[in-house]
Amino acid sequence: MTYTALTGLPPDHELPADEGLTVVPVRHYERWAAALVSIAALAGLIGSLATNANLHWDIIGDYLFADLIFDGLATTLWLTVAAMALGLVLGTVIAVMRLSSNPVLYGLSSLFVWAFRGTPLLVQIIFWGYAGALYKNVLIGIPFTDITFVQADTNTLLTPTVAALLALGLNEAAYASEIVRAGIQSVDTGQAEAAHSLGMRPGMTMRRIVLPQAMRVIIPPMGNETINMLKMTALVSVIAAHDLMSNIQDVYAQNYQVIPMLVVASIWYLALVSLLSIPQAWLERRYGRGAAHGGHSSPLQRMLTGFSRATATTTGKEKGR
Repeated sequence: MTYTALTGLPPDHELPADEGLTVVPVRHYERWAAALVSIAALAGLIGSLATNANLHWDIIGDYLFADLIFDGLATTLWLTVAAMALGLVLGTVIAVMRLSSNPVLYGLSSLFVWAFRGTPLLVQIIFWGYAGALYKNVLIGIPFTDITFVQADTNTLLTPTVAALLALGLNEAAYASEIVRAGIQSVDTGQAEAAHSLGMRPGMTMRRIVLPQAMRVIIPPMGNETINMLKMTALVSVIAAHDLMSNIQDVYAQNYQVIPMLVVASIWYLALVSLLSIPQAWLERRYGRGAAHGGHSSPLQRMLTGFSRATATTTGKEKGR
């Protein structure tokens, strides 16, 4: 489209200095309307909950910082850290095995992922919790002989906490292996070839060249898995592992205040998830530096930026009048 068609003026026409173009930003009234409706709905919901007598805020205040709750929080945090450590280490080994050219290693690792990813976590927790019904004793010795080196009672060895750790850790290993495998495959094969040309062995190449670059792809989903693991620890309440949810259930089984106690659990889970989101965001920015989309900002930062732009636009309009 020509200049004449756009302006209606001949090509050699010159605009006077005081007739310059004024840039008018696009006004998104529908966005502000949607924002006002959302804020009004949120305010109504908060007001309804705050004034609802059935929530029994006095009971929530009494149990929010009770010793029983803190004992459950300690178990929940311990299970989260230990299960994620077990899942990450074992998952990395399984991911390397799945990328191996050895058919036996590949087959065993694929079988592990198929079994633990294909069955519900709740079923696995119950299975480990009642493993004593399948094997009364745990034996370590030479197979198909009577030679036994170590023997222990299954119920004594697999306490509810240990059973919960095994169920959570092994289940997480199946998912973590796929995340790590995707991260390794995202690194260009030329990186490993260059390292091999410098005389690096495969193990050193994996530790020093491939895995550090793969962290940019691994960190975001692994952070989500950590947050999900924190919440999935609530499932171990079915085997009475004395986590936060188990202790909450013990309380409302006695006082019959189910909703207030669930609110207490929700508050603590939300608080812990919020704390875990901080290092996750930092790690994403740390390993995302130099990437095309590495400069992600937090939701709060995006909200403040949007308000700043809206304020600047309004100020600009007022000055232009």
